[in-house]
Amino acid sequence: MGKLPLFIKGKSGGMHFESQKKISSVLVLYVYFLFITILFITLGLRLFQLTIVKGEYYSRASEQNRIRELIIEPKRGIIRDRKGLILANNVAADTKKNLERLTSHRIYHSPDVIAPVVGYRQKADQEDFSQDSCINKLRIGDKVGKKGIEKIYECELRGKYGKKLIEVDARGQYLRTISLLPPQDGKTIQLALDLALQTKVYELVKGKHAAVVATKPDTGEILVLVSSPTFNPQAFEDENAKTVSSYLSARDKPLFNKSTEGTYPPGSIFKIILATGALEEKKITDRTLIEDTGTLKAGPLSFGNWYFLQYGKTDGMVDVVKAIRRSNDIFFYKVGDLLTPNKIKKWADIFGYGSKTGIGLEEAEGIIPSEFWKQEMFNDRWYLGDTYNLSIGQGYLLVTPLQMNQATAVFANGGYLCKPILTRASNFPASPAGRQLPTSNCKKLPISEKTLSLVRQGMKEACTTGGTGWPFFDFKVQSSELIVDSKKPRTINSEPSTMNIQVGCKTGTAESQSAAPTGSDLEVAPPHAWFTVFAPYDKPEIVLTVLVENAGQGSDVAAPIAKEILRAYFERSE
Repeated sequence: MGKLPLFIKGKSGGMHFESQKKISSVLVLYVYFLFITILFITLGLRLFQLTIVKGEYYSRASEQNRIRELIIEPKRGIIRDRKGLILANNVAADTKKNLERLTSHRIYHSPDVIAPVVGYRQKADQEDFSQDSCINKLRIGDKVGKKGIEKIYECELRGKYGKKLIEVDARGQYLRTISLLPPQDGKTIQLALDLALQTKVYELVKGKHAAVVATKPDTGEILVLVSSPTFNPQAFEDENAKTVSSYLSARDKPLFNKSTEGTYPPGSIFKIILATGALEEKKITDRTLIEDTGTLKAGPLSFGNWYFLQYGKTDGMVDVVKAIRRSNDIFFYKVGDLLTPNKIKKWADIFGYGSKTGIGLEEAEGIIPSEFWKQEMFNDRWYLGDTYNLSIGQGYLLVTPLQMNQATAVFANGGYLCKPILTRASNFPASPAGRQLPTSNCKKLPISEKTLSLVRQGMKEACTTGGTGWPFFDFKVQSSELIVDSKKPRTINSEPSTMNIQVGCKTGTAESQSAAPTGSDLEVAPPHAWFTVFAPYDKPEIVLTVLVENAGQGSDVAAPIAKEILRAYFERSE
């Protein structure tokens, strides 16, 4: 029935049983031996891979479980002022600790005072990593300069990380230090900034909305750069979220650098640029006389001279020197018309207005309006009234305090436009008289000595009796004279004396374009107060520009501040 018999008969006639699974047992045995063989081959290959192919990898991994590498942050480079005083430095990382990252801490000295120049740091973001061009690359968790010197000299200040190798037990507990590779500190940056003078200026304008810039006229070195209100960079370093948030949301914008980013109408200070252009373009000479009539008409509009509007008086016949001394609007209205808007723009360009100075800080370009500019911006033609406004530094014209200072320095250094620099200048050539010559950082402008002399004379007279800069009439400072007793050569006495200092200056009062709501009406804000000055007149050492927002007359508000700054500068005992 299709089944094998239980037994079969042999040839000998005997009977025996035969297993039905004989063939299956042999097959199983073969499979068993094949499995064992494959298993040993697999184990052998795996052993080969672990010991030969990846032996070094696993050995290293095992070693890393025992030996750990800690990174040591370098000390960020020191920032010093021109005399070597420390503005920012770092506390070194504590290499006795055994943390994965041994951190160094940044300390700012006089932080509110130096903030507009030094800037601050924050944790590096994705953009910082993608744009990092430094040799020593950023690591996760690093802080990076976001503003000021901290940003400009990021690569120099950064330094190079160190390493610490330690041995730990199976529980990760410290056993011993195997090796220590010290970090390399960042480079020291010495600024041109004068901390003592910067501090004095900060105290004078604290609580005001103001900007002050002071430079060396022959080199462009920044001695003072103050913006008020200011901020504390230590808050960013210490990650004080509440304080940082308050800076970002504050209406008075303490992070906004008014000295380089703020733009304002220059007011009457622009008249020295107009005078220079008109003289060089032969539109006027030193003998040109224009009568001050008190007011002028331009279509339906009336344009008056400040002296007539305030006191009902006129200055009579006015030449260029008297026009600068008296800041006579009528003279400059008419001269601006002779010069034309295009030529006014040309000379504003020559003096650096309308373009960035290249200082390295965040800065605005400002605006030099023209007929084309107005047509493009407002789809409107240029009127005579626009020329009149432009001629006295009003209307659409906007400049930064730094640009104003740069242009003023041209009349202090003999006709050179110097790029402002934040670091200390050195190894500059000196003239036979000992005065530093303008460097490759400066370019000679196409201005004749006669023109420079006329404008300088007007600026000199502006700060003497009859001029507009009344706080500087008969400007005196205290100086110390050393007197050696001839009988006792080693005894030196210091006796105070008074010293007269002649300056060259220009006042400016610029109408503000802002308005503040008061109930249902609009109240026009007070004008911006400007004052720019160089001193001493014959051998200028410093050029100073002061702006106080919405504060009133330049001679009444900005000039007294400038006077106190220059007094502090000349009365120092260094």
